[in-house]
Amino acid sequence: MSSRRLFLQQTSIAAVAALLSPSHISSALAGNTKTAAVNNIGLQLFTLRDLLNKDVKSVISKVAQIGYNQVETYYGYPGAYTSKGFWGLDAKEFRSLLKDNNLTSPSGHYNTTAFLEKDGTDDVLKRQIETAATVGQKYYVIPALPTTIRKEGTLDDYKAMAAKFNIAADHCKSHKLKLAYHNHNFEFKDQGNGITGYQILLNETDPMVKFELDIFWAINAGLDPLQMFKKYPGRFTMWHVKDMDKNDKDIYTEVGTGRIDYKTILQSVKATNVEYLFVEQDVVKIGPYESITQSINYVKSILSK
Repeated sequence: MSSRRLFLQQTSIAAVAALLSPSHISSALAGNTKTAAVNNIGLQLFTLRDLLNKDVKSVISKVAQIGYNQVETYYGYPGAYTSKGFWGLDAKEFRSLLKDNNLTSPSGHYNTTAFLEKDGTDDVLKRQIETAATVGQKYYVIPALPTTIRKEGTLDDYKAMAAKFNIAADHCKSHKLKLAYHNHNFEFKDQGNGITGYQILLNETDPMVKFELDIFWAINAGLDPLQMFKKYPGRFTMWHVKDMDKNDKDIYTEVGTGRIDYKTILQSVKATNVEYLFVEQDVVKIGPYESITQSINYVKSILSK
């Protein structure tokens, strides 16, 4: 399962300010709108997982050379749950590696199953939040729900998840982090009377709980991201930007080469409070560096107009 992307044009400064992180808004107002917007593009490292498992230092260097300014981490790689949990580096070493390459990691996905399951505790959650803070991340992201809920979750299950999200958000707050949830497509299943699990998560969580909208999966499930932004203003502070094959909605492709109209999305969204955009591609069929280069070049071509 995976992710996708969005943005700008027309009302120049207002549009750029909408898609910038707070730290970039002042530079936009000063007239540096194009540079600020382009500097807001990150990469979800899951895209390069096979390469990272072999040589994290060379991969991070290459990502920076291609033009990305941020990276988003993920869980599930060898050693992810050890003291050297970032491909053989600890949190401080990984942060230092990013700094050496003029990169930051504002967001990370963590395995929250031990917390979200029915009798789960928050012990692991607390340690992971501390790790995220050490890396310098601003968002601690729940990447998916437990398998049982993904397959047969009820509205009551989603209500229980929303309550857990609120607890996790409080823990994040104590470390000056924010909690976000990353979707796939199962959350959009109609649970009866037109209500979906995703609606429960949005409606029954505190506004401090944010959402990282995976554009690919939302469209795969039949949703319109633009309508979602209008209905829930301020909740979608991060986006996964990945494209969908023109002939098969379950196949990924480089941003700008598929069926998703990213040009319209990027040009039309002006007031979403989005802070970070992460290019992602779950399955890459060409050279991985060629793939992420194609994607960022397309995104930059839209944001720079």
